[in-house]
Amino acid sequence: MAKLARRIVVHGRVQGVGYRYFVRRSGQRTGLTGNVCNLADGTVEIVAEGSPEALEEFIGEVRKGPPGAKVKRVEIHDTVVSGKYPAFLIEGW
Repeated sequence: MAKLARRIVVHGRVQGVGYRYFVRRSGQRTGLTGNVCNLADGTVEIVAEGSPEALEEFIGEVRKGPPGAKVKRVEIHDTVVSGKYPAFLIEGW
C-alpha cells in the first residue's frame, strides 16, 4: 500500500491543553508515524506518514482535538514521505 505524508498546522487553543499528547495517541492508534510539536507562534505542527485511509481518519480527529482544545483552522500540505520516523513522537518544547 502506498504511503503518503502530510504536514499539518493547527491554529486555535492548541497549546497547554494536552493537544500534542492527543495527536500522538491518535497517530499511534491509526498506525501512522511522524511527529508533533508546538511552534512559537502558538500553533501546533504535525508531520504524519501512512496510508491514505489512516491519514484521513487521523486528520478528522486532529480537527476535533481533545476536550480542552479549540481548533479554529487546520492547514494541510502534501509533503515527501521521509521514512525517518520510527513511531509517532512528540518533539520540541
